[in-house]
Amino acid sequence: MAFKKVSHVLFDLDGLLIDSEILYTQAFTTICAKFGKEFTWELKSSLLGFQGHECAEKIITNLELPLTVQEFMKLCQKEYEVLFPKVQLMPGAQRLVEHLHSKGIPIALATSSAQDSVDMKMRNFQEFVGLFHHLTMGSTDPEVTKGKPDPAIFLVCASRFPDKPKPEDCLVFEDAVNGVKAANAANMQVVAVPDPRIDPALLNTATLVLNSLEEFKPELFGLPAFD
Repeated sequence: MAFKKVSHVLFDLDGLLIDSEILYTQAFTTICAKFGKEFTWELKSSLLGFQGHECAEKIITNLELPLTVQEFMKLCQKEYEVLFPKVQLMPGAQRLVEHLHSKGIPIALATSSAQDSVDMKMRNFQEFVGLFHHLTMGSTDPEVTKGKPDPAIFLVCASRFPDKPKPEDCLVFEDAVNGVKAANAANMQVVAVPDPRIDPALLNTATLVLNSLEEFKPELFGLPAFD
């Protein structure tokens, strides 16, 4: 398959650059257990890429929890405050982001997370965050009207580069099926680095599927190769 040359790169955050999905799972599992309910992988996999309030609605409905969205999110917040500062970068994330930045490739973050959530998770990675031209945070960004699989977040994020690249000149990195769909809908190429439990058939619209960011070869997309 031939890949098209790109000039700008957009990164998802959770589950792609940072190993935070495991922490969300811990938080949701703890909260659901308080009501005698089990937070399963099946439910988890249907939430990947959604905004916070959308996840809360789905979990409450699915497990018939006696909570409002606000109450559920308040409980989550308590869990997050303990868990998020412990988050680690995913293998290959630092190397790839530092490489693109050092070669002058414009890069940005496009995450469904809210500002406060990103601040908590990236507290120990300020320097890393500083390598991105800008951050677009779906849950708290007034211009991002819908969560993934809607393309809004990637289109908004791309429009904030000073040179306003065309969607087809942007490459997206994602871990979730909804994120791949959003990139497809935005008319951008997308490299998927999914959770190994995701059914590969759900990722057949991705431009490229990798097991880890460590496997990525920038030159495939006309980007500077690793030294």
